[in-house]
Amino acid sequence: MSEIALHPDRSADELDRLASLAEDVIRRARAAGASQAEVAASIDTGLNVNVRLGEVETVEHTRDRGFGLTVYFGQRKGSASTADLNPESIQATIDQACAIARYTEEDPAAGLADAGLMATDFPDLDLWHPWAIDTAGAIALGQRIEDAGRAHAGISNSDGAGVQMGESLSVYANSHGFVGRERGTRHSISLSLIAGDEAGMQRDYWYDSVRDAAKFMDAKALGDKAAERTLMRMGARSLSTRQCPVLFAPELARGLIGHLVGAVSGGALYRRASFLLDHVGQPVMPAWMNIVERPRLIGGQASGAFDAEGVATRDSALVESGVLARYVLGSYSARKLGLATTANAGGIHNLIVDAGSADGERSDFAGMLQRLGTGLLVTEVMGQGVSTTTGDYSRGASGFWVEQGKVVYPVEEITIAANLRDMFRGIVAVGTDVDPRSHLLTGSILLERMTVAGE
Repeated sequence: MSEIALHPDRSADELDRLASLAEDVIRRARAAGASQAEVAASIDTGLNVNVRLGEVETVEHTRDRGFGLTVYFGQRKGSASTADLNPESIQATIDQACAIARYTEEDPAAGLADAGLMATDFPDLDLWHPWAIDTAGAIALGQRIEDAGRAHAGISNSDGAGVQMGESLSVYANSHGFVGRERGTRHSISLSLIAGDEAGMQRDYWYDSVRDAAKFMDAKALGDKAAERTLMRMGARSLSTRQCPVLFAPELARGLIGHLVGAVSGGALYRRASFLLDHVGQPVMPAWMNIVERPRLIGGQASGAFDAEGVATRDSALVESGVLARYVLGSYSARKLGLATTANAGGIHNLIVDAGSADGERSDFAGMLQRLGTGLLVTEVMGQGVSTTTGDYSRGASGFWVEQGKVVYPVEEITIAANLRDMFRGIVAVGTDVDPRSHLLTGSILLERMTVAGE
């Protein structure tokens, strides 16, 4: 993108300042009687511009600071936070955290992660790509994206184009002597359009999200994609109720993988609110499927050398030959379950779903449509009808009816339903058409059968 330019990079100095503050606060908390302490400090800066019908709707510059302290008096825990880094606010935060800890009940699972698990190497994961776009440049870029979309015949209106630039600096430190610094950038461009005729209106969108703005898709290409997706929805109809194969487009397929992660995460497990409770070592997906976490993926959307507790990250299988290899745990949930942390405090890192199928063949999106044959391609889901406790899945959906591997017509106002246990075991194929805009990296996912409820 032509708007990319270099500007003085003060991120290292800012990180040093946050690290010094964190270490000082930990010393002061220990002096106040805390047996353990940890600090998470961050500075987030950004620019957010929205353009609609060629005019500027909003321009927002942000610079947010956060400082959170957690102290442990034995196994009694207290936490406090502030967005103000002046000495008086920091002292008040220390006082508040210590006061809370003194009056809370003991929790046998409370405390820092084990000292021996702290990260000791911090490789450059290529996460820092500042984008020195100014407000005028962002407006111009948004206008170019919107102009490209609105130029398509049949597009009647626009919900606007967005341009976002973001930089994040963070430090995590604890009384084990661990100090971890992280810096990352995340930028996005988007467009939402409306098409309408006497039969009705349809809306759709497209976006791109990258760490390095030099890797954005072209502005015209994004506008074209948003317009094409919107126009393809014209003339949508419902379906009669049926059971049929269902293909989830890549940007929705990652949601299915997200439901798996939620069901095998510590909080759901120790509360006994997961349909995959006690499933480690058992088949949960077809025998050809593999899912691996790669936390140190270069340039990854969720890469990091350590988790939110300072524990060193490492590559680790989640599903191996269809079998659930482990849970997703931080130290607290691990202790509650009598297990060890999997370095997932704060969430999962770069989960990669291998493409494949029972016949060993790998298919791109066109090939996945051929595999679908006659069935439903889902491109949008709505509602919150997913239960991690029971696995029941029922959501509003729209997409396209497909016959003999070809899109026939758009569909809307339908509901798709099944149980996640059956959905996972009934995966027929995973495509090579990976959506790179997420930390859950998967291609389209074809399910053997779901109930589609319509007219």
